[in-house]
Amino acid sequence: MIPTQTIFSGAESGIFGLERGRSNRDFSKEESWGKNKFNNAFPASLACYMASKGLKPVYLTLDTNARIRHEKIDVSAVFGLDPFASELYFSFETDFTPYRTIVTGKFPRTDLVTLNKATRNTCLRCLEVKLTALPDNSTYRLPEAQYGCEIVVRPTTIVYLALGIAYKFNDSPGALLNYLDPNSVRRISAWWDVENVIGYILDLANDIDQILMSALNSQEPFVLQPVWKTIGRTAKLHEDCLDIFVWSDFAFTRLFFNAAREALSRKQEIDRYARSVIWLARMLLDFALEDRIPHADIIKTLAYNAQTDKAFALNGANTNQYMACAELTSPRIKKNEIKNIVLGGGQNFLSPERRFDAALLSNPELFN
Repeated sequence: MIPTQTIFSGAESGIFGLERGRSNRDFSKEESWGKNKFNNAFPASLACYMASKGLKPVYLTLDTNARIRHEKIDVSAVFGLDPFASELYFSFETDFTPYRTIVTGKFPRTDLVTLNKATRNTCLRCLEVKLTALPDNSTYRLPEAQYGCEIVVRPTTIVYLALGIAYKFNDSPGALLNYLDPNSVRRISAWWDVENVIGYILDLANDIDQILMSALNSQEPFVLQPVWKTIGRTAKLHEDCLDIFVWSDFAFTRLFFNAAREALSRKQEIDRYARSVIWLARMLLDFALEDRIPHADIIKTLAYNAQTDKAFALNGANTNQYMACAELTSPRIKKNEIKNIVLGGGQNFLSPERRFDAALLSNPELFN
């Protein structure tokens, strides 16, 4: 086995912007480079790198017509502090402590929480991280402008979405009842029963939209979604390789609200999109009535005969309509800049899943 110091030629491994002491992971050590750990940390590092170049991520927000609008956002606004401020601290796979007061049961962890060390580790942002490949299997045959990324969403993401919306009403939880139509809510006598709840899903979505419209100015960064572009569906990186999209909490609802509405227009059944609408509505209702969100009980009880390991997934053919822009077609960070982000030979610590089909696609010379 080759000694680590030989591989790295004496340089300490790390990733840009997350130097030792700035996060709860030490990237000079191999244990910080596991698959899930790297997939959460690299996006934060990429954001720092983009900030160093004066580049702003694309910010997807919700407008007054409940549609997605594209803006640009400073990385400092994403993290809550200047990305190079000495007091900024990155805490991965942890809980956002301000939400503890409105949760019943075990508190779930989110991908990234940023803290201010100068004010006793005050929580700044809680961010879900989705590192996504461009194109996905549904779009690689299409023109590049129609490429899209698959987004897979965990139930925890819906929980944190609900907590974030609820927390905006923390001083007056009952105000949510002004928007959650009492008639619809009262008629759902058995939330677990498909026949009882299915006729009200669209009403619940419309009620939540009213909540979002009432607090539109308070939407904030919620999902950090870098894209990495390849040549077709191979594993070979495109020259125009990396960029970042940031979803506001309100904008993120369009992914499953619109999918649920479209599916229900074709067939009356509770799919994963509709179930996510129900989860969110029930969590907000419980907060309005009880000042608490029993998220685990809601997800377990309202499963509707489907697995709860994920909330939903949306393929690139569907996400393209929300994300299409110049930065999606031609990401702004070149592949030769990755060496400025992954430092000191850190790539040698990576242990990705080894897939034979991906290896064959990435080595076409085998078949010449």
